[in-house]
Amino acid sequence: MTTGGQRRTRAERIAALGIAPGQWERAWANLRQRDVLARIGVAALAAALLAVMLRAWDPPFPYRTGYIPPRNIVARVSFTRHDRLATEDAKEQARARVRRIYVLDASPLEQLRARLRNTVVELTAAERLEDADAELWAEFLPPPDPERPPPDAERQQALFEQLRAAVAGPKNLDRFEAALAEALAPWEERGLLKSLDTALGPGNEQEIMVYPAGEEESARVVRVSEVLLGDGSEVRQRLRAHFESDEVADLLFYWLRPRLEQAVTLRLHERRSREALEAAEAAVEPRTIEYVAGVSVLAAAGEPLEAEAVERLAAEHAAYCAARPLGTRLLRALTMALVAFSLFILCGVYMRYRQRGPLASVVRLNVMLLLAIGTVALCRAASHDAWRAELVPLMLFGMTMAMVHRQELGLLLSTVAALLVVLAIGHGLPDFLLLAGVATAAVLNTGRIRNRSKLIYVGLAAGGVALLINLAMAVLGDQPLGAVLLTAAFRDVLWAAAAGFLMTGLLPFIEKTFGVMTDLSLLELGDVAHPLLQELVRRAPSTYNHSVTVGSIAEAAAESIGARGLLCRVGAYFHDIGKLLKPSYFIENQRDQQNRHETLVPAMSTLVIVAHIKDGADLARQYRLPQPIIDLIEQHHGTARVGFFYERASEQQKAKPDAGQVDEKTYRYPGPKPQTKEAAVLMLADAVESASRTLVDPTPARIESLVRDIAERRLHDGQFDASGLTLRELRTIERSLVMSLTAIYHGRLKYPDQRTA
Repeated sequence: MTTGGQRRTRAERIAALGIAPGQWERAWANLRQRDVLARIGVAALAAALLAVMLRAWDPPFPYRTGYIPPRNIVARVSFTRHDRLATEDAKEQARARVRRIYVLDASPLEQLRARLRNTVVELTAAERLEDADAELWAEFLPPPDPERPPPDAERQQALFEQLRAAVAGPKNLDRFEAALAEALAPWEERGLLKSLDTALGPGNEQEIMVYPAGEEESARVVRVSEVLLGDGSEVRQRLRAHFESDEVADLLFYWLRPRLEQAVTLRLHERRSREALEAAEAAVEPRTIEYVAGVSVLAAAGEPLEAEAVERLAAEHAAYCAARPLGTRLLRALTMALVAFSLFILCGVYMRYRQRGPLASVVRLNVMLLLAIGTVALCRAASHDAWRAELVPLMLFGMTMAMVHRQELGLLLSTVAALLVVLAIGHGLPDFLLLAGVATAAVLNTGRIRNRSKLIYVGLAAGGVALLINLAMAVLGDQPLGAVLLTAAFRDVLWAAAAGFLMTGLLPFIEKTFGVMTDLSLLELGDVAHPLLQELVRRAPSTYNHSVTVGSIAEAAAESIGARGLLCRVGAYFHDIGKLLKPSYFIENQRDQQNRHETLVPAMSTLVIVAHIKDGADLARQYRLPQPIIDLIEQHHGTARVGFFYERASEQQKAKPDAGQVDEKTYRYPGPKPQTKEAAVLMLADAVESASRTLVDPTPARIESLVRDIAERRLHDGQFDASGLTLRELRTIERSLVMSLTAIYHGRLKYPDQRTA
């Protein structure tokens, strides 16, 4: 049948049947939602950012020192590499040809000649040796020699007389001075050195440049052998050549030899010498080595790579990357981004069906993605051959995610990060197994942190796993076990342990940044000396007792389903702190006082009762309680109805039909509904503990009926919709609450002489 003369399409006729859409149609409908598209866009941007940070358009350099290649590594492209060793040798040779520059100052030798003349004149003033100065005469005698005895007295007298005769009279003294000057003249002209100055490093050891002080333009080349003092044999020969008596020449040599070492006349001109050396080095052309593609072997099979081989391979890798066409580079970068995007989407799918918390807030999702990207980037930077510490950022990331979210999500995220790290640094399956295995060990052992040394033991346990995986990979890869134990395994164990120590120090900052609480922080917060709890004891002691009881039964119930019982217990201690402001309006604190609600209309009573949620959250923020505790305060009643006053208002409305309908929303708590299993457990524990106090005879059957009734009402009211609680877990919680309340209200035997219970 047609309408308006128009025939409906096949799709419109099928849609008119009301058949539920298929799986792909539902998926497509979900993808078109704005919030889903926004999160997919965030993941795409994160993947693109990761590809840029990792320079994904170029393949990573995969080689490290100590690696044993299974086959020869041959050059993929022809390239020229700077030969550092050959260049250094050429520079050394150039330096060896450079003459150092010395400044000549002959005055020390002139002063030494004058001193020798005066000493000889003073000594020979005596006619006989017995009358001469013995100390002065000893300076002219040969040094002690065990193989040659010193001259006897007669011989010394003869030597003294020869010396005296050589200088006796003005003419002899003038000839003596002239002979001495001629003997030392070569050194006064060319210079005298005890040894070459090597402060500037190696240089020409055969020749030097010498110029008199202030006469730089008159510099000349001098052979080193002509200016070196050595053993002094040269001056001895010159003295003998200029004196008629060899004995007299030897006496003068014995006096001069030790004093010539202090009469050096050449001083190194450091600035000019350094400039000459640097100019010679700069003039050396860098030496290079030519490698041919497909021919030159860069590393031999079966031999561990040394630093020189790694440098050679790095030069080949740089040439290979530079030779890659632009299209190939862009394709690789796009592929890397797509791989990262796919991994991020898979994690998002897992979170959508298993843990929606991180997806609920775009801010939290962005923080998680930035942490993952930063971890991969840090791992790549830390994987430098000198450190090889990529384990540390990965372990810190995995443990942080396990504490902020859950171990399952931390395990998934750290495994994905390990895969991206392996792709970023170019290593294969063994390194992925090592990174993933160590991260898994760290995440699974993180668990509940109840003491400060827990994270240190986590690091040590991860180090043990690293040791085992290294050994296993060494056996499978035919690597030497000894080298693995001494290098890679030992290093990874130390890095894993260091990550545990580092995480211990970072723990308070992680808790504050992400708003999470470890069991250690909860134990500190649950101290009864906390000012809020002390004030609760003073102002509302019955509320405090109720809170302690709720904490006890909530902890047991949470533990029964694998939730955080300690969080429930500490949250229960603070869940009713809002009653501090108006404690007498709550039934448990009224005792024998008049019920103040008798004078209030139900709507006003509801406002007073409901206000303790907002007041409690404000007090918690004022005292800087962590956000998880504030969440429990705000969610422990959810949006449940304040039943007593709603019923009273309904009765009053029935008595006055013209008063109008009772607005149920007015008699509900502001919420939100419990967002976690711990909040749902606390809601039930609080409700059943309060209700159980009204039982006249709290038998196990009545307690069980009460707990089941309250749980069913909360379930049908939709209070657990956002908590992730399953029906099986709800029944488990009910059984735990029944057992706890039964233990509290257990019956007692009454003995014949017992008057009170």
